[in-house]
Amino acid sequence: MSRVAKGPSGSAGQKRVLDSSLIAAVTYSDHATLDVAFRSGAAYRYFAVPARVVDALLTAPSTGAYFHRQIRHRFRYQRLS
Repeated sequence: MSRVAKGPSGSAGQKRVLDSSLIAAVTYSDHATLDVAFRSGAAYRYFAVPARVVDALLTAPSTGAYFHRQIRHRFRYQRLS
C-alpha cells in the first residue's frame, strides 16, 4: 500500500506507519482529517487536509521536512495526547 487517502491502493481511515525520525504514523479519514502520531508520543489531528497533501507527505523524500513546510501551522489542529 502506498497511499493513505482513499483510492485504488488504500482505504481511508487506515493507519500508515512511516519510516521517519519525526512521525511514527498517520491516519487519514473520509472527512479530510489527518491524525499524526509523533515519535515523541504526542498526537495531533489536522482538519481539512486535502488528500493530495497527504499523498505528497507520504511520497516526500523527507516526511518531517514536508510536514513542517506544508502541514504544520497551515491547517487547524487539535492535540489528541
